[in-house]
Amino acid sequence: MLVALGFLMVAVFMFLIMSKRATPVVGLIAVPVAFGIAAGAGLGIGDMITDGIKALAPTAALLFFAIIFFGIMIDVGLFDPLVKLILRLVRNDPMRLVVGTAVLAMVVSLDGDGSTTFIIVTSALLPLYMKLKVSPVVLTVVAGLANGAMNIVPWGGPTVRAAAALGISPSDVFVPMIPSLVVGLLVVLLFAVQLGYSERRRIGTLELTDERLLVSAGSGHRRSVTGSGSGSGGNGDTPRTGGGSGDAGSDDGQGFVDGLDPQRPTLRPKLLWFNALVTVVLLVVLVMDVLPIPVLFMVAASIALTVNFPRVKEQQEAITRHSSSIVSVVAMVFAAAVLTGVFQGTGMVEAMAQWLLEIIPASLGPHLAVITGILSLPFTFFMSNDAFYFGIMPVLAETAATYGIEPVEMARASITGQTFHMQSPLVPAILLLVTLAGVPLADHHKKVLWRAALVSLSMLVIGVVLGQIPW
Repeated sequence: MLVALGFLMVAVFMFLIMSKRATPVVGLIAVPVAFGIAAGAGLGIGDMITDGIKALAPTAALLFFAIIFFGIMIDVGLFDPLVKLILRLVRNDPMRLVVGTAVLAMVVSLDGDGSTTFIIVTSALLPLYMKLKVSPVVLTVVAGLANGAMNIVPWGGPTVRAAAALGISPSDVFVPMIPSLVVGLLVVLLFAVQLGYSERRRIGTLELTDERLLVSAGSGHRRSVTGSGSGSGGNGDTPRTGGGSGDAGSDDGQGFVDGLDPQRPTLRPKLLWFNALVTVVLLVVLVMDVLPIPVLFMVAASIALTVNFPRVKEQQEAITRHSSSIVSVVAMVFAAAVLTGVFQGTGMVEAMAQWLLEIIPASLGPHLAVITGILSLPFTFFMSNDAFYFGIMPVLAETAATYGIEPVEMARASITGQTFHMQSPLVPAILLLVTLAGVPLADHHKKVLWRAALVSLSMLVIGVVLGQIPW
């Protein structure tokens, strides 16, 4: 009975999420409560949920303060010099432009928010893509790959979900996977070089005679730029964007993203080096794993707020600017405590794992971690991260435990498929990217899916080779 209820609970949860009949927060709470009562939990369901909340409180704190910290760094202009540098380095070379797109997307992806990354990248670089006649599909492919690989950072979502679902520390999942992340990013850069070289051969270089574009593009302004192509083909001279709240090519001098507005009041140019130092120290200490990640971000966020916004009102406004992201993510984490608590408390996960153990061939059991890594590509593409990590992973991890595979090893394997997952039409951020770039999703998928699969599989292979994921 527990096996049937467990799989039915997962199926109902996945159906509600994928069919958009319920938000993840509602699905994570209502479905397990109903099935927990059906499983005979009674009033004991309260203790189960409370235990889950206690276990996930550090994860919620991590997300809360990580979003605040990186949001502040974007507000105060920490990444603006990088944007300007990339714009000047790419000049009139399509290859440099494409590689610069990858680098910019990787750096901005540190905030863990795909939507923010894609807004900044497209607003900064799309005008140059149009003027240089480089296909905007190349922009969406490279930005999508870079952000997908970076999506495994602990505050990005999947790592936290995997850790929360299996009751382990996000740092234990992420830190050993840093070599895999580095290799994944290198593969992304290789694809950027390949795509850039292809565009260079197709269109040659464009002679830009108006230096202002290199400065104004970062603010989403359209400037008249004369030029002549040394090759043929392209997509026309006029920058275009899809829908949205603004237009990167508008003539009123306003960019469609405040995060790149060179006149925004939150800029702190005199504190650039201080903010850069704080960010570097934070990332170094995070990798050293000397303190819990939530504590690191709490301290870093408090320092960033105090120094950049010394007035209480300014600090409140800084937090409020990112409140929507904070509420949605933290609410999801606490809602997940209901599902994990009921799963564990009712004994469903153990019963389901035992059933899977009986049907999985013994010869495949020791390889469940690698199998999970491979399955994470299609699973997370056709279902949400919430459905996969909270519905499927606990069962797989419990089954793998009988073969001596630790939950943390299963979690590491499961996050390698994120580059592929981020290209899914179920991911709102990727829909935003193709819309802003004016690219049909089908065109994006034709170029990105096989590349995303190779990036994910390369991360899985490195994890196996280095022993972070058991073979």
